[in-house]
Amino acid sequence: MAEEAGVTIQIASSHLSKLHIGGLLRPRKQGRHKYYALANEDVARLLEGVMGLAAGVGHLRRRTGPKDAQLRQARVCYNHLAGALATQMFDSLMAKGHLVLKRDDLILTDAGAAFARDFDIELDVLHSARAPLCRECLDWSERRSHLAANLGRAFLIRFEELSWVKRVEQTRIVSFSRSGDEAFRKLFSIVKP
Repeated sequence: MAEEAGVTIQIASSHLSKLHIGGLLRPRKQGRHKYYALANEDVARLLEGVMGLAAGVGHLRRRTGPKDAQLRQARVCYNHLAGALATQMFDSLMAKGHLVLKRDDLILTDAGAAFARDFDIELDVLHSARAPLCRECLDWSERRSHLAANLGRAFLIRFEELSWVKRVEQTRIVSFSRSGDEAFRKLFSIVKP
């Protein structure tokens, strides 16, 4: 971000801190890194407006993440799904009230538990494991969250069991079959208000 803005890392860090204090950003620690997300949809709309103005006068951002379109679309991140389809899944689960954020914790709601069970995910087994049930993971190509931890892994395993996806050998690419892609997009659609 500092490179894109043409400032030092210290200046970028100072600005991020001020934006957090001002309620515009929400910080999240992931390992030794600290990431920031927009605090709410009002901030997103404001930024989209500014970006539209900037694009109108020729200032476009550089694209981050992998150049390979297949890696951008769907890939394995540790043991769960990442990429554009993973962020779509996360957004859908949030929009439908299956997942909620409480402070910095990602919580599976009762409706989300019913949804997972209907999809033949055994939540009792996931709850008994040492790892957390669900956690946000920042997608490095989309710069938005996708679902990690036991539930994220369980969804990927279930997609494989249904033959919706197949891992491409020697890569992190997850390839969706045509029918799997259609079923996935239908199941994890985003409901517009």
